[in-house]
Amino acid sequence: MADILHDFPINASAQRVFEAVATPQGLEAWWTLECSGTPHVGNEYVLNFGPEYIWRAVVTKCVPNEAFELQLTHADKDWAGSRVGFTFENKSDNTWMRFYHLGWPDANAHYRQSSYCWAMYLRLMKRNIEAGEFVPYAKRLEV
Repeated sequence: MADILHDFPINASAQRVFEAVATPQGLEAWWTLECSGTPHVGNEYVLNFGPEYIWRAVVTKCVPNEAFELQLTHADKDWAGSRVGFTFENKSDNTWMRFYHLGWPDANAHYRQSSYCWAMYLRLMKRNIEAGEFVPYAKRLEV
């Protein structure tokens, strides 16, 4: 199996970063078109990326201000069963983010494209948290 990993600093508190990755409002600011769910282990999230891409995930890890993880239960075949997660810790005046997307069936073309897309989306998340920048959903991979 192949995994996607990205580590980087964010100039914000761990609480602010947690809100950006674990709440529907936070996820809508940088990743999804629409989202619903509550950050508690066992709860379901609906991740809407457009009419043909309404995916579902279950919260498998939720430690406020430390970690959040979703396991995709209904998604594209390469994503189904994979886990998307975030861990973070305060480091003096910023938060160190560790992102992972685990459980890809292999390092196929979709894996490589998704690795690139994750880097782009995580950059948008960082800019949204640090500077309040909001990019409309349709433009997010063009920025």
